[in-house]
Amino acid sequence: MAKKLDKVDVLTVGAGWTGGIVAAEAAKEGLKVVSLERGKKRGTEDYQHVHDELKYAIRYELMQDISKETLTFRNEPDQRALPMRQQGSFLLGDNVGGAGTHWNGWVYRFLPYDFEIETQTKEKYGEDRLQEDDGYRFRDWGITYDELEPYFTQFEETAGVGGTVNHFEGERSKDYPNGPMVQTKMMKMFEDATNDMGYHPHFLPSANMSEAYENPDGEKLNPCQYCAFCERFACEYDAKATPEVTVLKTAQRHDNFELRTHCNVVEILTDDDDDSKVTGVKYVDTLTKEEFIQPADIVVLTSYVFNNYKLLAVSDIGEQYDPKTEKGSLGRNYCYQTFGGARGFFDEQFNVFMGAGALGMSMDDFNGDNFDHEDLDFLHGGSITITQLGSRPIVTNPVPKGTPSWGADFKEESVKQYTRSLSVAGQCASSPHKDNYLDLDSDYKDEFGVPLVRLTYNFTDMDRKRTKYLAERCGEILEKMGAKKVDVDDELGDYDIVPYQSTHNTGGTIMGDDRETSVVNNWLQHWDRDNLFVVGAGNFAHNSGYNPTGTVGALAYRCAEGVIKYSKDKKRLEK
Repeated sequence: MAKKLDKVDVLTVGAGWTGGIVAAEAAKEGLKVVSLERGKKRGTEDYQHVHDELKYAIRYELMQDISKETLTFRNEPDQRALPMRQQGSFLLGDNVGGAGTHWNGWVYRFLPYDFEIETQTKEKYGEDRLQEDDGYRFRDWGITYDELEPYFTQFEETAGVGGTVNHFEGERSKDYPNGPMVQTKMMKMFEDATNDMGYHPHFLPSANMSEAYENPDGEKLNPCQYCAFCERFACEYDAKATPEVTVLKTAQRHDNFELRTHCNVVEILTDDDDDSKVTGVKYVDTLTKEEFIQPADIVVLTSYVFNNYKLLAVSDIGEQYDPKTEKGSLGRNYCYQTFGGARGFFDEQFNVFMGAGALGMSMDDFNGDNFDHEDLDFLHGGSITITQLGSRPIVTNPVPKGTPSWGADFKEESVKQYTRSLSVAGQCASSPHKDNYLDLDSDYKDEFGVPLVRLTYNFTDMDRKRTKYLAERCGEILEKMGAKKVDVDDELGDYDIVPYQSTHNTGGTIMGDDRETSVVNNWLQHWDRDNLFVVGAGNFAHNSGYNPTGTVGALAYRCAEGVIKYSKDKKRLEK
């Protein structure tokens, strides 16, 4: 029998960026808040020996234990899905901070076009360009850039984001709170080349601190040391904005907030007398295996994309999407991220061993609808970027195409090209398709006997054409930069879950104006349960040509405001 605990005002499921933002804002308002985190507590004191590539980058020390919790995968609906048994295509975070601990710190704002992609495409190119007959399902998000802009600003100020103005971004109410990072030799070469080509380069917006910074909540961050251990690693300097050193730290300053670790939520509980409300959650203490019921006036799902979906599905909240009938909203519009790029080989050398997670230059001339698509058979585009992350020795072996993969020639080229090769990458949007979705697997379960999420996903023809187009542009830029040889990677086959690509999973709990095709409204409030909110990249109706975290952070601040509004009036929120 599960032990029933005292009711709280607000309960968040997960303690990363979204959970931390909601918890901090609700705690400031005097609400009693509990954040349930299935992992363990961790912080800066745990990261003093983090410069270990084998332990963290190869053996995934900070990631989820997928022997206990994973998902199953297939490319097509008529295939049998099998479990992902090792970290691969994406890296699922774990413990306090979640993926926000080991991220690189790129903080883009999605374009105004992204939030109204269906409407703007129809107006400019006609309805046929949406390619509905081919299975594409581009949808407006139920919110505009202008509505979301104040929350973008709020997240940037919390995270101490630095950068320079992007020629194509939506209008902003404030400049970045921090200046850009240093400009290295390769970044200057990219800037000069793209300027000469008539493009509009800008510094990559970075949550790695360019200088000491104190955010509006009084949390202090230190200058980046450019140590090259950022993605897949935590930061021992507190120089990268993470949930532990910003929003969770702010929440923990309040006596009305409790962070409870080792708590794996297995079910959201619906009110027996009023199915428009939830009453709390059931969770298992992962150390003792005891079951608890935590009642709450408001429940906010703030875990990762797959787990937010899973909790709704196993709790029978919302209608599961069916790709045959296209009825139901839960699980639809799963999207990912594709990359097309090029590698250039130079005579001169670069200090590639130094770097930071968000040290780079970017341009958006081929992102969104910033370029004419009239004669192109795809929508959207992608950002084009050069980065200096720090080339660590185990995973860095750049050699020209045609080089043997083993032996003396490989060794010679690997040593030579380590400091003489640069990559320019196109991070491309992902097209929503009716056959790409999430549901529950009927065969496989997690350690608590709960069905695993089943991912059905493949790249689309539009993804392949977009990726090829961006890769060709990347090759042209490297040639302009003076590369002696350029290898272009422009082929996108079937999606494979084994090799790492990106931890930019989106969709499954999308937002919108239509309750028949979306899971939450533009306050991130569930259509079927008034006191249930769901926030994260799962709310995206498609993925843009950017990293998602900046937009996730903005949505979390929007959600937090909605939670506070609802706590006062206990009514469904209107747009």
